[in-house]
Amino acid sequence: MTTDTFDYVIVGSGAAGAILAARLGEDSTLSICVLEAGPRDWHPYLHLPAGFIKVLFNPDFTWQFSSEPTEWTGGRRVPLPQGRTAGGSTAINGLVYNRGQAEDYDGWAAQGNPGWSYEELLPCFKRSERRIGPGDDALRGRSGPVPVTDIDWQHPVCEAFLEGAGELGLPRNPDYNGATQAGVGYFQRTIHHGLRQGTAPTFLTPALKRGNVALRSNAHATGIVFDGLRATGVRYRRGGANGQTEVVRARCEVIVCAGAVNTPKLLQLSGIGPAEWLQRAGIPVRHALPGVGQHLKDHFSVRLVARAKNAVTINELARAPRLWNQAARWLAGQPSVLALSPSLAHFFWQSRPGLARPDLQGVFAPASYRAGYVGMLDDYPGMTCGVWQHRPQSSGWVRLASGDPFADPLVQPNYLAHEDDRRVLLYGVRLARKLLQTRALAPYVAAETMPGPDVQADDELLDYVRRYGVSSYHLNGTARMGPASDATAVVDAQLRVHGIAGLRVADASVMPDIPSANTCAASMMIGEKAADLVRAQPARP
Repeated sequence: MTTDTFDYVIVGSGAAGAILAARLGEDSTLSICVLEAGPRDWHPYLHLPAGFIKVLFNPDFTWQFSSEPTEWTGGRRVPLPQGRTAGGSTAINGLVYNRGQAEDYDGWAAQGNPGWSYEELLPCFKRSERRIGPGDDALRGRSGPVPVTDIDWQHPVCEAFLEGAGELGLPRNPDYNGATQAGVGYFQRTIHHGLRQGTAPTFLTPALKRGNVALRSNAHATGIVFDGLRATGVRYRRGGANGQTEVVRARCEVIVCAGAVNTPKLLQLSGIGPAEWLQRAGIPVRHALPGVGQHLKDHFSVRLVARAKNAVTINELARAPRLWNQAARWLAGQPSVLALSPSLAHFFWQSRPGLARPDLQGVFAPASYRAGYVGMLDDYPGMTCGVWQHRPQSSGWVRLASGDPFADPLVQPNYLAHEDDRRVLLYGVRLARKLLQTRALAPYVAAETMPGPDVQADDELLDYVRRYGVSSYHLNGTARMGPASDATAVVDAQLRVHGIAGLRVADASVMPDIPSANTCAASMMIGEKAADLVRAQPARP
């Protein structure tokens, strides 16, 4: 067994971990080691936007987690893939840049987390972002490492969808990351010059070139090393379950950035978590912390599909011979389906009158996937309108299935367990259906194919949701932030694990509540905020 020492050891190189490592590495006097369980981001599909569908379910680059079955998923296990490569889920996600609503973060601060209001976090959002396109400079970043661009590929069906939304009273919103989120428009995305802009190429790779940041890939963390109740390093295996055990020591701190599933898993493997859970898995209790693995939330989405007419959709463009033309356009730097995010247009709206802010998010694209065949486009022209509830009340958990560090944990988001979640999503499904039935879109809609016109009653639509609803892959909350007086809190407002010295968590698991958005932008912000918090504390000799 080999051992070496750095000032900081970071577990995970995803949205937060890569940014945190890069920011700490700006101080040339510090040394930082990043442990990544997966490989470097070498595969071309990790950089080609359309390549996400080729790697999303590839275990070489993803964790193939799934939910425990429940009544509200029709007894199904819902796939929950998470990134397992340099850049984490920013290397495989849907490329949407969506911060959420100011009220989300003001709510975090109001729960006893000083420094986490929207006004206080706005500099962290802006610091990462290089907004290429219109926007208020008071709210948008212009000089950060991550390009955030507008779509450069136009399609008449998308324009008709947005025009039709206006018929229903949904206004055009030129910048949902600006002063207000409500309305419809095109998504902003982390794509530039035809390539994905995850946190590996934008933050981690430049940091590695400075020489004081080291990335150890294929390094699976198996436990945190302690001196009493102080974290002093991380134990890991290089190259898989049969690999050599190694230890990397931290002079200052260990910072876990492994995501909402693997972060609570690693804490529990290290003896930090609910005592009953640890004992059941055969793990000695080092520090009983009831909130570890609790409060798991996710966005549960459902999609409606229509057969298209009078237009060539992505379904046809993504197949030969048209695909070859699209490839040539991409190589020439021209707009192409190879450089698109999966969802092109958005709507943010309220499920009932009188709400102060949207509680629904919807997505639209002139493309559709075969029922039951993830990633396989329909063999006819199609379009999809999907929807999910912004702030679900249902919550679940992540806990060890055993003491084997290479065994997947049990993951239970408890989708739709709360009655209000079913009510809001049902309204969202009906709104999505109305958006597919507008006058403006009518010239392009041949027929609704999923769930189909025969499905009308509330119980029929909920049954459809039960059978076809999927994760939006926005897992969070399993090491939630809060004061020590909150029995469910795992970290404080400085992201320090309660009751343990030298140990922080910085990723989506610390979110006190789910944001009204895709979670990537908020996770990147957490990486920036964590760097500020760490740098504000003098390094321990």
